[in-house]
Amino acid sequence: MTATAQAPPIGAQAPVFTLRTTSGRPVPLSHLLGNGPLVPIVLRGYPGYQCPFCQRQAHDFIIHAREFAERNAKILFACPGPLENLNERAKVFLPIESRMPQNIVLVVDPDYAATNLYGLRWDAPHEIAYPSTFILNSRGKILYEKVSHSHGDRLSADEALERLLSGY
Repeated sequence: MTATAQAPPIGAQAPVFTLRTTSGRPVPLSHLLGNGPLVPIVLRGYPGYQCPFCQRQAHDFIIHAREFAERNAKILFACPGPLENLNERAKVFLPIESRMPQNIVLVVDPDYAATNLYGLRWDAPHEIAYPSTFILNSRGKILYEKVSHSHGDRLSADEALERLLSGY
């Protein structure tokens, strides 16, 4: 693995994947597209603790869920990591599915399937994935990306909403 992310470029078609919710429901990327934009957020994973920056970013997007819904936008949180205990760690990170706003989905990325597909594996001690946020149009084209090379450099919900309002 490389030391820096090699995410697909803006303008490219987003690589497709199918991940599962913590309850085991399959979530193909294609099922989240079609009706409006999608904001996939790759979390840092579980490097031995719940990342406070991931928690802050997730909470920010959750409290703005209604504003995203008003723009027909869905939010996808992907929690990468080794298969062992991944579901339990993800469940601790975000509330159970039934309490999530309907336009937000949490999936797990066991053994980094989607993380590797997007070139986001942060292969360094105590790291799992580069925290990243994308904006895809309804056909899966990447319109915006922010790949963070530090723990705290994250796209806020307000910034994402501004991008959606301005046409990216």
